[in-house]
Amino acid sequence: MTTIKEIREISNADLLVEIDTLKEELFDLRFQQAIGQLENPARLREIRKTIARIKTVITERELSDEK
Repeated sequence: MTTIKEIREISNADLLVEIDTLKEELFDLRFQQAIGQLENPARLREIRKTIARIKTVITERELSDEK
């Protein structure tokens, strides 16, 4: 689930659950990085960008609902 098109097809409730899941994974990866066991450092950036994309879609939906 990395493309914005795929994210837009998911409901807000499911997106919020996905954000929580990604934040947990990000926490685990940061811990692995701190102890020197992180195998794929690019995954950190990928997760951060995915979280930002999800938050962007949620904000867009909230703004369009206000109009």
